[in-house]
Amino acid sequence: MHGPALSGWLLVALCALTGVYCLLRMRACAGQERRAAGGEAVMGFGMAFMALPAAVLTPPGWSWAVYAAVFGATALHGLLAVRHGAHHLHHLVGSLAMVYMAVAMAAPGAPGAHAGHMTAGAGGIPVLTGGLLLYYAVYVLRAGARLVPVAAPAGGPAPVGGAGRVSRAGGPEMTLACRLSMALGMVAMLVTL
Repeated sequence: MHGPALSGWLLVALCALTGVYCLLRMRACAGQERRAAGGEAVMGFGMAFMALPAAVLTPPGWSWAVYAAVFGATALHGLLAVRHGAHHLHHLVGSLAMVYMAVAMAAPGAPGAHAGHMTAGAGGIPVLTGGLLLYYAVYVLRAGARLVPVAAPAGGPAPVGGAGRVSRAGGPEMTLACRLSMALGMVAMLVTL
């Protein structure tokens, strides 16, 4: 990723911490939620690696093909999981976006292909990049709105939904906040593509 070093390191930290939280969440849950947490951990660590400033690590050219293969496999897994519920579509879109960015970076002639990491103007299909940016912008706005506390009407019962209640550290609000942070990271990475 090209740009000020501080913003690159902040993105690396955000994505890596999200990946760590998802690994911890895997230990506390089971079944489908555990698999989702595992996929999100892979996504978080993959995004952290992709966001590393080029001055720190310049991977060999073949690493983008490996990267595309790993996230291609997670996309295939996500495609199979979609038949169990539409909520898996977000994971599928995320995996496909990672494949897209890796392929764009590996493309011959892409300015970022030799530098090893995402650089401004590295390539990609503008319409596809714009579509992914739109998807993640809408996702960020919706997830952010779900995290806003819901006020109880005067004299009425306490709200049932929303993030207005106090939860334990691993509650659904924290999971949503981690997904929101990864979506924000994806927006930042797509903007630099």
